[in-house]
Amino acid sequence: MACTCYKRCRHSLTVKLHPDGKHGKRFDIPHWLSARGFALKESHGTTGYCGTYVRRKQVVVVTSIPGRGDVVAKTHEGTITAECKGGIINTRHAGQASRLRKGLCEAVGLLMASPKAGRQVAVVPKTETKVRLAQRLAPRAKEAGMEIALVDELGQVSILRREARWTDSHGLSTNEASSS
Repeated sequence: MACTCYKRCRHSLTVKLHPDGKHGKRFDIPHWLSARGFALKESHGTTGYCGTYVRRKQVVVVTSIPGRGDVVAKTHEGTITAECKGGIINTRHAGQASRLRKGLCEAVGLLMASPKAGRQVAVVPKTETKVRLAQRLAPRAKEAGMEIALVDELGQVSILRREARWTDSHGLSTNEASSS
């Protein structure tokens, strides 16, 4: 999601990642950032992944501070806050499908519980279940000033827009039927 903020918002000043401890331990954040050309400029705290990473004029700050949104981008146009839930789950098992639905509802709920500061985006893995749920939640989320984004297995981000249309990570609109 952090890289998508830089791709979509050409004037991103800083992107802040706030992973919880579980995600910081399970996902190798420094390696992932390094593979995308970011270098650790300054460490923060005692965890191995918190710090300031720089790639040319782009800055990613990783801190393990709860309640701030998983990804927060500061741009010239304002702030974008993304609450990210879920992981890649390739199953139709009822319990896992229920977990997929809960993740989107939880992301929307966490955004609603936080103070409104710019654009708010609930981000979850793109599955058939999530697409259907996102289409049902989108009108209410929009009324609350939120957007829903789905990330596919290749890391492409689709954002649900008005009239149940999706915008892919290149800014191209597609009909909802072709995005499933």
